[in-house]
Amino acid sequence: MAEAHQAVAFSFAVTHEGVAVDFDREVLKLIFNSGVRSWKKRIARLKNGISNGVFPGSITGLMVIDSAFVGAYIHGYDPSFGLVDKIASQLAGNTKEGKLIAASAVGFGCWATVIISARQLLKLLFHYKGWMYEERGAGRKVSLPTKLWLLGLKIFSGYRRPMLYSFQGSLPHLPLPSIDETLTRYLRSVRPLMDDDEYHRMERLAREFRNGIAKKLQRYLILKRMWSTNYVSDWWEEYVYLRGRSPIMVNSNFYGIDAILRHPSSIQATRAANIVYSAMMFRRSLERQEIQPIMVQNIVPLCSSQYERIFNTTRIPGLETDKIVHLPDSTHIAVFCNGKFWKVTLYHKGRLMKPAELEIVFQKILDDTSAPEKGEEKLAALTAGERTTWARARQQFFSKGMNKISLDAIEKAAFFLSFDDEDYNYDPKDHSKLDHYGRVFLHGKGYDRWFDKSFTICIGKNGKIGFNAEHSWADAPIMGHVWEHTLAEDVLSLGYKSDGHCIGIPEFDPPSASKLRWELPDECIQVIEKSNKVAQALLNDVDLRLYVHDGYGKGLMKKFRVSPDAYIQMALQLAYYRDAGKFNLTYEASMTRLFKEGLEQN
Repeated sequence: MAEAHQAVAFSFAVTHEGVAVDFDREVLKLIFNSGVRSWKKRIARLKNGISNGVFPGSITGLMVIDSAFVGAYIHGYDPSFGLVDKIASQLAGNTKEGKLIAASAVGFGCWATVIISARQLLKLLFHYKGWMYEERGAGRKVSLPTKLWLLGLKIFSGYRRPMLYSFQGSLPHLPLPSIDETLTRYLRSVRPLMDDDEYHRMERLAREFRNGIAKKLQRYLILKRMWSTNYVSDWWEEYVYLRGRSPIMVNSNFYGIDAILRHPSSIQATRAANIVYSAMMFRRSLERQEIQPIMVQNIVPLCSSQYERIFNTTRIPGLETDKIVHLPDSTHIAVFCNGKFWKVTLYHKGRLMKPAELEIVFQKILDDTSAPEKGEEKLAALTAGERTTWARARQQFFSKGMNKISLDAIEKAAFFLSFDDEDYNYDPKDHSKLDHYGRVFLHGKGYDRWFDKSFTICIGKNGKIGFNAEHSWADAPIMGHVWEHTLAEDVLSLGYKSDGHCIGIPEFDPPSASKLRWELPDECIQVIEKSNKVAQALLNDVDLRLYVHDGYGKGLMKKFRVSPDAYIQMALQLAYYRDAGKFNLTYEASMTRLFKEGLEQN
């Protein structure tokens, strides 16, 4: 209750002496700064939205063209061939002011026509896929159609540095193949896997499908394609990920590890401070769209829509299907340490705290010796167990009061941070250490990661790091981009002192983290234990072996004119065949991010 009283910014009381007004200037200042920050973000989003909307043009180009039209008209030249006078006569009776307004309008119209045409031509050019099949390497020649295509891209993509979402309006929609095309490709793909009798049976089933329900299903897809941006992605997200009722730990979530040959600091709080700061700087770059879109061969852009949900995102369990909730902003992260949950505010007086200041906050959390509340230590096992069990528990025990406030602090955090209580190492002579390294980030203890958050950063006791990411909000390459940038900034930009601590001096005494409070009845604790048993059974069934291959890399594969991806797939198939004596079904992802809102699908 003391914290609640301290949080009151304004209060008044009526006494016999009159009305006594009391207000907390510091709290009101925090509220004001929060409002200013929110409006700055809205203005920045509006500005970026306009800039992306006119790409490959620019507002500067509009001003130049508009000024040229008005200037030419003032000096007696009419580049509109009489259109200005016609418009002026309708606006203000051929007055001088009316003519200037009309000249400006014609200039704007010409500029808008050029931009719209360029965007549509870009969309047509991005439909061309012949460049994928060109031979590469020394002595290979590029075909004439591809050369003309490259020239067109250079002309119509402009000379502006693209922002993250600049090409979104020009990306083509995912094409819908005809029924015959679909069946032909399917039969071609299964032919090597079937003997003659099996293949003839499959041909018969394909004919029955074509002459039966196929036409009706195709009409549904045509309608879906006309109505939505991408006729596959939302269904893929819904039915492949969100409707699954089995645990997402191991089955869906994926992980990434630290640079195994580099160990910049062995101080847990220090490494956490640098990594959190690097991640938040990446978020700032995303918000400002300072990150350029990924370009295939530095020519063709990939869809960037998945970047929108990296931060401030969580998966909410439901009885039949989950949902993804994304917030436009979040100023804090949630932390798990020694069985306790914390809320760490990352901003102080409107600015992001620096690594040296964050280090103090995290060290206080690590030094805290208070005991976890009843049932708190294994609370996160709810996110590792069956989804329906978690959904029911969330409705029953976390929909009001203190538990709801604490759960909101986790689910509305920018991301989740977990301090682990053991060291993680890589030893070339002992592969079991690297195997354990991977298992830790794949599933941890089953209750020390919040598996519903978009990603959880894990900090080992010796400063080694990794992450666990929920899969439904984006494909793994998106999180890989975040992680690569974060690790690079950690070492190359921020760095560490010779004693392993963060570089810099704290400019103020940072506020301590807020410990989250829980009121977990015995019935809730029983549900937590039930989910934990499911999680333990699942993680104990995992057999993970990580292999460091340094004999050769993709360069050698390309010398043989073989795709590195195809090379690895064939190696896996051969290894499985030698071990099991047969081939098995495999999952091979297909990237559709060359199209708007495309995902990686099998």
